[in-house]
Amino acid sequence: MSTEQNLMAGGMDYDALLSRGVREMRPSGIRRFFDLAAEMPHCISLGVGEPDFKTPWNIRDAAIRSLEMGRTRYTANAGLKELREEITVYLRRRMGLTYDPKEILVTVGGSEAIDAAIRALVSPGDEVIIPEPCFVCYEPITVLTGGVPVHIATKAEEGFRLTKEALAAAISPRTKLLVLPFPNNPTGAVMDADDLEEIASVLRGTNIMVLSDEIYAELTYGSARHVSIATLPGMRERTIVVNGFSKTYAMTGWRLGYAAGPGPVIKSMTKIHQSCIMSAPTTSQYAAISALKFADEEVAAMRDEYNRRRRYVVSKLRGMGLPCFEPLGAFYVFPYIGGFGMTSEEFCEALLKEEEVAIIPGDAFGKNGEGYARISYAYSVEHLRTAMERLQHFIERRR
Repeated sequence: MSTEQNLMAGGMDYDALLSRGVREMRPSGIRRFFDLAAEMPHCISLGVGEPDFKTPWNIRDAAIRSLEMGRTRYTANAGLKELREEITVYLRRRMGLTYDPKEILVTVGGSEAIDAAIRALVSPGDEVIIPEPCFVCYEPITVLTGGVPVHIATKAEEGFRLTKEALAAAISPRTKLLVLPFPNNPTGAVMDADDLEEIASVLRGTNIMVLSDEIYAELTYGSARHVSIATLPGMRERTIVVNGFSKTYAMTGWRLGYAAGPGPVIKSMTKIHQSCIMSAPTTSQYAAISALKFADEEVAAMRDEYNRRRRYVVSKLRGMGLPCFEPLGAFYVFPYIGGFGMTSEEFCEALLKEEEVAIIPGDAFGKNGEGYARISYAYSVEHLRTAMERLQHFIERRR
């Protein structure tokens, strides 16, 4: 029913009631293809970034025990003190980062930490620099705060990394925040210490904060470990590190993440969290303590399996003639599919219709993703093998 019809019928003018920011938000391209695939019983979906592993038993057992002990009340707003202490131990042990528990906020997934960080820092008119392609939430959250997204295109020939030249060109007097989404979803790109030092050299001496989204920090491949920009000289005080349990520990449904950063920023984020959330799920927090303490071996085993799948999918895609940047982090590949006379969305829709394989068009991750598609390898090898066979049939018919 149109607005005019609503009014004539004595109804509500919802177009006038809803905020402009919400009305202008673009629906998630990821969820759209997920929903389409769900209606096809024989569809092979490689669209969602969700581990296919069960949450390790020691984590589930800790949750069960917490319920048996009746630990079902609210926790402190910032999270259980024991969990925040364990997060500081983990960050020091695995990432070389040193924080006080008061500089930690436990959130409902990493997504809430991102939301709270942007809302705590960005006022109407402030600019937020967002490298693309990237995770889908940064832009809409920025817009809803009244901020102005400033997109930087990253390129395959540069390893989908943010360069200091591109960053310097994007900075203006209104720049408030840089989003640094590495290891990257959807490209699988990483930035090493030298790359990050170049970015840090541009930011030192400014009043610009960094939101370093490190949710895939434990899922890096090869000899080099993940490096956080917050470990570099002069960067801890201007960086909010966002991480969580969903990807590393196969805990997506547990909805638990955290932010670590300078005390004044975390305090402001906690005020937002208090008003909107109260506290993260209590059972999940007790489970997370066990994850941080006892699940290193399970994480290593899952990472090894992802690495095996990564090599398999990249090899198959290149064997089909699809140019494919080699991902060194996360669990996605981002092949170029722009040589078939179709947009990314047209390619993915045709693949879904003809072969019942669901992948995500690259432009779902920003306009700079056009010409690419995201394929998740967080699925069994059997699942991946069937999907690769169907994709090859699809491509062969177009040559």
